[in-house]
Amino acid sequence: MARRALLALLALALVVGAGAAQAVQPDEVMKDPGQEARAREISAGLRCLVCQNQSIDDSDAPLAKDLRVLVRERIQAGDTNRQVEDYVVSRYGEFVLLKPVFALHTLLLWLTPGAVLLAGGLGIWRLARRGRARRAEALSAAEQAEIAALLRRD
Repeated sequence: MARRALLALLALALVVGAGAAQAVQPDEVMKDPGQEARAREISAGLRCLVCQNQSIDDSDAPLAKDLRVLVRERIQAGDTNRQVEDYVVSRYGEFVLLKPVFALHTLLLWLTPGAVLLAGGLGIWRLARRGRARRAEALSAAEQAEIAALLRRD
């Protein structure tokens, strides 16, 4: 039973792994497996500027192919991973990064989700407190008598 589960998990991993690399064409693959692994690692973090929701490795867009080729050219030229990323960012801007950098100019981008959650939590907390405060307390005997007198007049 455990062996079947392990085989099913392995088959699923192969299917998922094969689907993620389908956009890379055979003519783009580098001969050196180490360099190809570096190219895949870098490409996985770069956004396709046409699709905008996929990495350049996952996209079939012509611009994504151009970027994949550019990454491989920079690796063959001897650039480090950081240098390749910096080169692509210098040409296309920080939007090309799937994971934005954490810097002063992107602080709002990084802090907004937490601020929204905090504001929502505070809002819910205030509503809960207000609901408790609105619960009617029992009227005193004098208040009940005053209401009864007002109702008799009408």
